[in-house]
Amino acid sequence: MTSIGILGVHGRMGRAIGNAAAGAGATIAGGIDREGQVHGDHATLAALAAASDVLVDFTTPDALAAHLAAAVDAGTPIVIGTPGLTPGHHQAIDAAATAIPIVQTANTSIGVNILRGLVEEAARRLGPDWDIEIVEMHHRHKTDSPSGTALLLGASANRGRGAASNIAQNRFDRMQDGPHAREEGGIYYASLRGGSVAGDHLVIFAGDGERIELGHRAESRAIFAKGAVEAAIWLHHQPPGRYTMQDVLGL
Repeated sequence: MTSIGILGVHGRMGRAIGNAAAGAGATIAGGIDREGQVHGDHATLAALAAASDVLVDFTTPDALAAHLAAAVDAGTPIVIGTPGLTPGHHQAIDAAATAIPIVQTANTSIGVNILRGLVEEAARRLGPDWDIEIVEMHHRHKTDSPSGTALLLGASANRGRGAASNIAQNRFDRMQDGPHAREEGGIYYASLRGGSVAGDHLVIFAGDGERIELGHRAESRAIFAKGAVEAAIWLHHQPPGRYTMQDVLGL
C-alpha cells in the first residue's frame, strides 16, 4: 500500500487527493500547506518526505525548489502537478530526476491525456493547411494563461506536424503589435476565466469548408485527484527518471 505525502494539503486539489487515496488503496502519510505548516505526525517537510512513499505536489512554483530538495534528500519519488512552471523550474526537475523518479504534468486527467494522442494524430494527418485554435476556460481564480493543459495540447499538435520544437508555432496574443493576419502554421490560444469551471479545453482544426473539434470538459476536480493518485502508486516502484502521464497510462 502506497503512502502519500500531500504538498498543498489544504488546497482544493490537496483535499481531493486525500479523498481519492482511500478508494485507490493508498494511505495519507500527512501533508504540508502553502504556508509551510506540516499537518500530521511529522514536524518538518524533511520528516514528511522521509515518512512518505511518494510526495504529490500541487502548490506554487515558488515552493518547488524546497519540495524537490526534500524529496531528493529522502530519496522519495514526487508527482508534480503545479501549474505555471518556468524553464528554470523544468531544469531543476531534470536535475532532481537523475536521483529520484518524478512525474511532472500539467494535467493528471486520463481523458485529457487520451485527447493529447488524438490531437497529435489529427495534426499529423491533416497537415499545415488546417488552422489550429485552442480555447480553454477555467475558474475565476486561475492566474496562469494559457493553461498548462492548453500548452500540452499545442505541443501535441506541434509533434504531429513534425515541428522541430514543441513550442515553435505557438502564438498567444493576436492584439500584440496591432491587428495582423493569421500566421501560416501558427497555433493560436484563447483563455477564458470565470465562475467555478474546473477546466474546459477545445482544439479546433479549421480547414476550407469544414472543421474538426476535439475537446474535453472537466466536471469535477476529482478526475485530476484520481489521476494524481494513480500516478503516485505507479511512480512508487519506478527507477529514477522523469516521467509523464503518458508513461503512467502506458500510452
